[in-house]
Amino acid sequence: MTHTPTARPVPAPRVEGALPGPRSAEYLEHQRQWESSARAYPRHLPIAIAGGQGSYLWDMDGNVFLDFLAGAGVLSLGHNHPELVHAAGEQLHVLTHGLDFPTPAKREFVDAQLSMLPPELRSRMRMHFCGPGGANAVDAAIKLCKTATGRGDLVSFQGGFHGSSHAAMALTGLVAQKRPIANGVPGVHFFPYSYCARCPVGLSPDTCETNCVSLLERSLRDPNGGIPLPAAVILELVQGEGGIIPATRDFVRRVRALTAELDIPLVVDEVQTGCGRTGTWFAFERYGIEPDVIIASKALSGVGLPVAVILYDRRLDGWAPGAHTGTFRGNQAAFAAGAAAVHIVRRDDVLGNVRQRGRQLEQRLATLRDHVWVREVRGLGLMWGIELSDPRDGRPAGGYARDVQADALRQGLIVELGGRDDSVIRLMPPLTVTAEEVEIACEILFGAIERCGPAR
Repeated sequence: MTHTPTARPVPAPRVEGALPGPRSAEYLEHQRQWESSARAYPRHLPIAIAGGQGSYLWDMDGNVFLDFLAGAGVLSLGHNHPELVHAAGEQLHVLTHGLDFPTPAKREFVDAQLSMLPPELRSRMRMHFCGPGGANAVDAAIKLCKTATGRGDLVSFQGGFHGSSHAAMALTGLVAQKRPIANGVPGVHFFPYSYCARCPVGLSPDTCETNCVSLLERSLRDPNGGIPLPAAVILELVQGEGGIIPATRDFVRRVRALTAELDIPLVVDEVQTGCGRTGTWFAFERYGIEPDVIIASKALSGVGLPVAVILYDRRLDGWAPGAHTGTFRGNQAAFAAGAAAVHIVRRDDVLGNVRQRGRQLEQRLATLRDHVWVREVRGLGLMWGIELSDPRDGRPAGGYARDVQADALRQGLIVELGGRDDSVIRLMPPLTVTAEEVEIACEILFGAIERCGPAR
């Protein structure tokens, strides 16, 4: 392995004084006055960011943080990877915006992305460029499947998150997000997901044999089941916002077998899991299946420049010209960086690093399983969640998790929350994170869990 991590500004996180510091507080107040009330991250992570490098970023007051959020998974190769910055910068001198015209940068990006697919998929897939985020790609995937099948209903899964656009929100399990929005997209049917720690059909983990997928099988095969044959089934292989919940292998393979049997396109949402996050380029490879449609976005450029695509079986390509457009689907700088990112991933064995650091995290986090307030530790690759719940009644311990997040930030570690009542501490570092950085993060996190723990 020849991977050389990008330079970091200091050898360890450093936070001096209370957060937010005075300059960050000034920026946060300006944001409060002039930006939308929908702003989210600064409410729980009260800092104003001045810059970043590798696995670290620093705020306006000079505090340095180890970043295990990484732009919600966008910064797969860390902040400001020098080779990606160079590739994007060089492209800016040539062409920045190309709509959907073919260009050298776009062709190189397409070839690089297709080269990362399993060989048996590569020859029959096509790529569509969306504009410019994951939710738009979700919309595109659904439109593609509805067009190809002539059908209108959709199947999604409880706990899933597919974005905040009108259509993507309809496919998302989170009710609070949908409650204020009347007349949502109709025809979406939700089924249980294989979340064995909180079995959706009320069984204990010891007795559950993926009964949640049995309900889907019976419903779609039953001529009196009440659900018309859907245009698509959409699935996250690891629910991210839902709390870092990897689906069981049996669940995924049975969903794939069912959709193939009934000729229903299977759409895998790899917005968070794609581009190496789980240790393979796409998470579906870990499950031994072949989807019909792949949605990718977040980490495609490796450095935070927006680009979103769907890759799909060419038999579904019944679109008329202009059927799904987006003004910013021709981001040439993102294409240049994305092609360079694939080269770096191969050259530096980044996927090998993901698997090694993933095993390291698994071993280190295993010690938390004996903690009375830890319901479950779970994850794949560099996507891990620690679910906290009250041992007395099993209720999600969102308040505890928020205290841990705040304490970790004061010690110089940025983590995100997710799951029911935000009770899951989520770890999503850059894929180039080092063994030393993982150790630092674990020490800070373990200390925060102990300091903030309710009396027991």
